[in-house]
Amino acid sequence: MPEPTPTVRPVRIGLLGCADIARRRTLPALLREPGAELVAVAARDRGKARLFADEFGGAAVPDYRSLLEFPGLDAVYIALPAGLHHEWTVRALRRGRHVLVEKPLTTRYRDTAEVLDLARATGLTLTENLTFLRHGLHATVARLVDAGEIGELRSVHGVFGFPPLPPGDVRYRPDLGGGALLDAGVYPLGVAGLFLGPELRVVAATRTEDPEHGVDVAGSALLATPDGRTAQVDFGFRHAYRCEYTLWGSTGSIVVDRAFTPPPSWRPTVRLTRHDEPGDLVLPEDDQFAATLREFVTAVRTGREVPGRTTQIRTLAGLVDQVRDRARPLRPGEPARLGGPEPTRRYG
Repeated sequence: MPEPTPTVRPVRIGLLGCADIARRRTLPALLREPGAELVAVAARDRGKARLFADEFGGAAVPDYRSLLEFPGLDAVYIALPAGLHHEWTVRALRRGRHVLVEKPLTTRYRDTAEVLDLARATGLTLTENLTFLRHGLHATVARLVDAGEIGELRSVHGVFGFPPLPPGDVRYRPDLGGGALLDAGVYPLGVAGLFLGPELRVVAATRTEDPEHGVDVAGSALLATPDGRTAQVDFGFRHAYRCEYTLWGSTGSIVVDRAFTPPPSWRPTVRLTRHDEPGDLVLPEDDQFAATLREFVTAVRTGREVPGRTTQIRTLAGLVDQVRDRARPLRPGEPARLGGPEPTRRYG
């Protein structure tokens, strides 16, 4: 008689912060992940924690510190405003908890480097919930590029923007890490780094500041690699909705629409043009939030990260800092000033 298959206990996760992205995308994906279990929820508002616990499971605990001390907890999913990520990631890692944290991992390169180094020193998994990187769509596009379908890749253009946010939205709070660069700009910057690599640097940049809230609401940047390949990124939340990127090669191009936030049921379409002959590739649906949770659970259990993932995180954090360094925030009606002093900080 065969031996019974041993049951593997799910990774026990606590939610720290009840952000909308957790409710809409991450927690529904967590409920479908057999390798994970939500066991505790903490929010600034105890009533909100109870509502999340009623909907998704787990116990509502009094505060963030209580969550880190919850018995049997393996990992923490941090869904707080960006300005609080560094503090609570450090607290969680020092308490021995693996961490999945909403994007951006932190708001500054130096803080990102610190928490990555701390995770490595403690042997814990630290994953940034920038989920689009795990969607199968982008691996397919990368294979097309590697196969020479558009010749040599010359440039990347990424765009992510959407209409103004509701009054009182936390992304209008500079003290909590608000602003379009950290909220929307990380997507096209992430795709530029994905295809052009860690040597990419910001050449010029501009950001537009909302004088009422004191945060940037739009921006653009020009980037380049040492061998002359370029990227242009545009982002903001005062726009009509756009969510796309274009790869332009020596003999063709690839256009990807709805590139960063597709729903799980979406079948992405890739427009591949070779020698002026366009054609559409319709790809299978994929759930990038579920894929991120699977990656996180696997890393927690095995202690092995996906190769290159830490480099991606460091590269993106460095690019965000460079855009911030090279772009003096502009106010509406002010003339744009691209560029700025050469950055002296080293990234990577």
